[in-house]
Order: sequence, then C-alpha cells, then structure tokens
Amino acid sequence: MKVRNLFVHLLAGLIALPLGVAVAPGATVELIETFDYPGTGNATLPQKLNDDGIVVGVVVDAAGVTRGFLRNRHNVYSRLFVEPNDTGAFTEARAINNSRIVCGEYLNGTDLTFHGYFRAHAEFTEFDLPDATNTIPLAINNANDFAGTAVLTDGSQQAFVSLGGNVTLFAIPDAVATLAYSLNASDQAVGYYLDAAAITHGYLRDSDGIVTYPIDPPDSVGTVLFGNNDSNWVVGRWADAAGVTHGLFFITPDEFVTYDYPGAVFTSLNGINRDGYICGRYVDAAGIAHGILAKVNLDAKSDSNHASARGPFTRARYILEALRPGAPAL
Repeated sequence: MKVRNLFVHLLAGLIALPLGVAVAPGATVELIETFDYPGTGNATLPQKLNDDGIVVGVVVDAAGVTRGFLRNRHNVYSRLFVEPNDTGAFTEARAINNSRIVCGEYLNGTDLTFHGYFRAHAEFTEFDLPDATNTIPLAINNANDFAGTAVLTDGSQQAFVSLGGNVTLFAIPDAVATLAYSLNASDQAVGYYLDAAAITHGYLRDSDGIVTYPIDPPDSVGTVLFGNNDSNWVVGRWADAAGVTHGLFFITPDEFVTYDYPGAVFTSLNGINRDGYICGRYVDAAGIAHGILAKVNLDAKSDSNHASARGPFTRARYILEALRPGAPAL
C-alpha cells in the first residue's frame, strides 16, 4: 500500500527491517502463550505491556486498515480504537503505562503526515513537537514522561525524550534517523538508529544523556531495540545474513539471549515489564503476525551479573543533548 510504503520511508523503518548470539549465562526466555485479536485475516502486533500485564498493540486487517487495541492478562480485548483525527485509516498504539495512558501516532490522510496522541480513559489528546512535520510518541513511563521520534522541518529525523515537560532532541552522530522506543522509571531510554548504509543498530541512553552505541549481537546485519523495564532489561530483535529475524533479550550490552518462536523465521520481542513478562510477535508461513507472551527467567548467576552491570561499557559513549524548552507537559 502507498501509505505503508510512505510510513516506512518517512520513519526510516519504524515497522522495521527483518531483524542467536552469545548467550547470557543462565538467562532463558520462556513462551507462555500466543494470541490473536479476534477476526479473520487480522495481523496482531503487540507493542508494549504495563506492570499489570495489559498489552497495547496494533491490529492490521486484511484491507490494511490499522487500529489500536488493549488486551488484559485474562485474554479479554478492548474494541479497536482510532484517533478521531485519523483520516488515513492508520492509528497505531505504541505504549502503555500503569495508569493505562496510551501513546501512539495517527496518519493525516490529506498531507500524509504522522501526529502523536495520548489516550486516557478513551479520551484523546494530540501532541506535536514544534518545528516537526511528523511526531511519533513511542514510549511512556509511569511518571507520564515519554519519548519517540520526529521528522523536523529541516528533513532530519531525531529521537526525543520529554521529562517533566522539557523536551530534549538527540541523534546518533552520522545517523540517518534516530528513534527512542522505550523509557523506564530512571529515564533510561533504548532505541535504534539507521546508519548511512541503511543498517539498523541499537543504542542505550542513560538518564544523564550518555548514549552507548552501537549495540549489535554477533553476526547481526540489523538490530532494533524496542523495550526496557525499570531494571533496564532490554528486548528487541536482530537479523542474520540468511534473512532470519530473531527475538533478543539482554541485561548488559554484551550479554545476549536469542529467542525464536518454533518454526518461525521472524520473531520480535517488543516490550518487557517490571516482572520480566515480554510481549512480541512472530510471523507464520502465510505472512500473518501473531502475538506472543513470554517471560525471562534468570538464575542466581545472571541476577548477580545484573547487579554489577552498571560499570563502564566497552563501546563509545557520547553526551548528545540539545534542550528544547517549552514543549507541553502531558
């Protein structure tokens, strides 16, 4: 579809390229269940989950119409929801916090631009960054701080974090696009960027603005980081040279765990909550996406490693901040 192609182009792979690995000792990802939003031909794309196990995500129907949904831990689904200003048949629900505030983006079908929104108790509030043609909120934490990506009027695509109403834009040096996909209680963000060769790489951003990059499992030809919890456990996906996409979990940037849904060549881990529950998706042989609920299990050694994992990283670290005051607080 033209809209889908435009979205991929504008946001430098937000829906993302197809993404084993060195294994973190003792850490495993255990599949709990798979799930699908009811309806024939629907693709189910979970995005994040809160600490109560409520999953927020996206449903794409057979006609390509895109809508948001919620699913509780008892497998009860909300009605599909659409941002009232969506005129392009495209509303994505990206993240949810413990207050059940949802953030995401919708498409203006007239000028084909994307705009942010927040949804609380079925009420929508729009959000656009100043000097941006496209604004995509991708993350919200329990303090109602949020993060995402924006295409600015100069044509650049940068990540942003909004903390206490103050918006900071940042970009990885020489990146074509930078996206912030998750923000935890300590204001640590994770995301990915697109380099000049159109390869995706993960990064971590500390609360003081220090960015660690690139983060790539061995043999990766494309890494996307989607989620971190309050312990800064991280999930995402990576692609190998054979075109297989693997789910990814790690605690530090050097200890990786791969998870593949049995028989699938595409698995993505998208969100992780306080208790280590993970939502994501796999794609079947017919090209239909299905939801995954899983859990990470750590043994005592892995947990001990995590406790001492806050020392210096071995990758380059950069302070990348350009304060943007005056943005509205949520």
